[in-house]
Amino acid sequence: MNYLKKIRAGGWLPPQTQQIDAWIVELKMEVYKQNKPLIKPIKDFKQMVENDSVLNGLATSMFTEARILREKTPLGTPEVKDFNEFLILLNGIMTQAPQFTVCKDKKGDLEPCGLIGFPINALLDWPMATSFGYDFFANSLVNQQLKKILAYWSKYLVSEDSRDVLVDSFPKKTPEVIAWLSKPAKKEMVKVACEAIKEKDQKSCNEKKFEDIFECDPEDKYYGFKSWDDFFTRKFKKGVRPIAKGEDIVVNACESAPLQVVEDVKKDAKFWLKGQPYSLKNMMNFDPLAKEFEGGTVYQAFLSALSYHRWNSPVSGKIKKVFIVNGTYYLENKYYGFVNKEEADPSAPNDSQPFLSAVATRAVIFIEADNPKIGLMCFIAIGMAEVSSCEITVKEGEKIKKGDELGMFHFGGSTHCLIFRPEVKLKFDFHNNKKPSINAVNIPVHAKLATLI
Repeated sequence: MNYLKKIRAGGWLPPQTQQIDAWIVELKMEVYKQNKPLIKPIKDFKQMVENDSVLNGLATSMFTEARILREKTPLGTPEVKDFNEFLILLNGIMTQAPQFTVCKDKKGDLEPCGLIGFPINALLDWPMATSFGYDFFANSLVNQQLKKILAYWSKYLVSEDSRDVLVDSFPKKTPEVIAWLSKPAKKEMVKVACEAIKEKDQKSCNEKKFEDIFECDPEDKYYGFKSWDDFFTRKFKKGVRPIAKGEDIVVNACESAPLQVVEDVKKDAKFWLKGQPYSLKNMMNFDPLAKEFEGGTVYQAFLSALSYHRWNSPVSGKIKKVFIVNGTYYLENKYYGFVNKEEADPSAPNDSQPFLSAVATRAVIFIEADNPKIGLMCFIAIGMAEVSSCEITVKEGEKIKKGDELGMFHFGGSTHCLIFRPEVKLKFDFHNNKKPSINAVNIPVHAKLATLI
């Protein structure tokens, strides 16, 4: 297995592990120099683990196992030595917005190469994939405390202070990090937006400016964004993503890349196994409506770090039921961790996305489509890693049109599912992709995703 470079769905972390290590080194230098006391939720987390012999043993062992595994590869010793150092670095992230990184190309020139969009995931990349990490992050007490820590971080990400990365240059920053509103970063965001459209139109699209595609105010220092999160949840300009017409057309709910389509899904399945079958009962948090979808179809897709993070209705209809399910944050399928030596996923949670549909924090929205041939369907937004905030912006009983906003991810992106009843037969359109896969590129939001057969 090539541990030096790994496909990372959506670009939430750089593909080169060395680039993540370099970022951690910079973070360590800054954090140890500042020497700030642990914030209360992290201090509480530390005390909780130390006072529980089982959790303390798991926390120690997952970093030890990660070190042993990494030292057997060309990567060598990991930068995060143990659980205590993880907490110290985690403390430093609490006043830091996600950073855009650059690295040298073959000529030695700097070019955009990735986003530390999941900085906490970057610190846990290997420990969370260990057998001890699985048991640690499956613990409900651990997840309750992680939720408090992420809530603390979210207060910073919605504040004006988080705009320090929303400038055109960093005079005091290292050359490995560039500003979000610099020319290279904006060009990369335009590139991601253009990759989704028809290939014949991509050249002219790439010639557009950031402000031609996204709602913003280029005359303002921060382009009119009130915070990092305000920038992250930015909208497309009107007309950039037209809504596909047709009563028998289901449109794409998120700007996202297709992962898989599975038919004849079970109401109750052992989702934690290697095959990761969908379990409707668990996905929908044991809601009585789950039985309506037994034998139906699940479409799953993942979001890009540099794209659009709002959810839009795939059909016109009426909101039947909505709710948020609290779940895990850094748990991945054990069989895609280092238990499976041949297919281990060191860039977790890439290969665990179907598994996460049943265990991660998620928003569940049932829609009764106007078209009786579709009828009741379900949209599920699934948070991964740092993505602790799934905001639903519609209410039960509300009438919606195809393309209307349903909600959004805050502070990160993730994956989502569309679920259809067994009576609904669909022909999917994967646009620039031959088939769904972890290597797929985005399909435009509002574009035709499927046609009723």
